[in-house]
Amino acid sequence: MPALIKTAGYIALALAAHLATAEPAPYAGQQKRAIKSLSDQDVTDLLQGQGMGLAKAAELNGYPGPAHVLEHADALALTDQQRTATTALLHAHKEAARKLGAALIASEEALDEAFKTGTIHPARLSALTSEIGQRQARLREEHLRTHLAQTALLHSDQIQRYSALRGYAAGSEPSPATRPVHKGHH
Repeated sequence: MPALIKTAGYIALALAAHLATAEPAPYAGQQKRAIKSLSDQDVTDLLQGQGMGLAKAAELNGYPGPAHVLEHADALALTDQQRTATTALLHAHKEAARKLGAALIASEEALDEAFKTGTIHPARLSALTSEIGQRQARLREEHLRTHLAQTALLHSDQIQRYSALRGYAAGSEPSPATRPVHKGHH
């Protein structure tokens, strides 16, 4: 019997040591967020129309974005017309992205509130998550569409230079964005 008590004591000590050194749950502290699924930084970025990595498919495949094109305007030798068009594109994009971001925040807030108040049920869950998914898709499309529009404003040598300036320059194969576009096949 004393051996059993001694073994139980060792197990209890090992368990206590493990619990004392165990990492907290990955979401610990996030329960205090206003909207549980969005950090304060996420909310700020959405309200400011920030990219949040939503256009990586374009950016990393040779389709520049207007903010970075303007950052490198001199190195890209943008014409006055290109600067004006890029600035207008950026302003229109930011306005649209801010509106879409605010709508997404509102949808996430509604989902959070439904769980918080216990008013969630399967049909409401389906409606809210579908709405969130659609708003996320529209926001991402806005970011990607802007990269397409920006690419159309540049020459292939500017696109290649942009990729080099951003650290994306790769092998000798040109990206689809820098390949010649034939009229009627845009």
